[in-house]
Amino acid sequence: MVSKKVEKSRIKRKLRVRGKIHGTETRPRLSVFRSARHIYVQAIDDDQGRTLAEASTLSRELRDSLDGLKKVAVAKEVGKLMSRQLKVMGIESVVFDRGRYLYHGRVRALAEAARELGLKF
Repeated sequence: MVSKKVEKSRIKRKLRVRGKIHGTETRPRLSVFRSARHIYVQAIDDDQGRTLAEASTLSRELRDSLDGLKKVAVAKEVGKLMSRQLKVMGIESVVFDRGRYLYHGRVRALAEAARELGLKF
């Protein structure tokens, strides 16, 4: 269990990052959440308050093909899937929201994989 002090620090860090960025329909916010086992990413239009697209390690397209991969490799696949979904929707540019996480490891791998397929941050 996480102490109250640690939880307050996490929320404070998340709000600090989140206060500086804003997504629109043409340039949505790409929000990342990672747990111990999974990684999730959403493209969010903050003007209307709705999710435009989502991808995660639990997505049907990826679920079976991720067996045996390390967490960083899995994050890359999730980033590629999200990039493909946004390309189909005609979205080429996003604002990256790393949340409370450092731009390192799985978060970085996801972002760089999305960039490889042409998504602009």
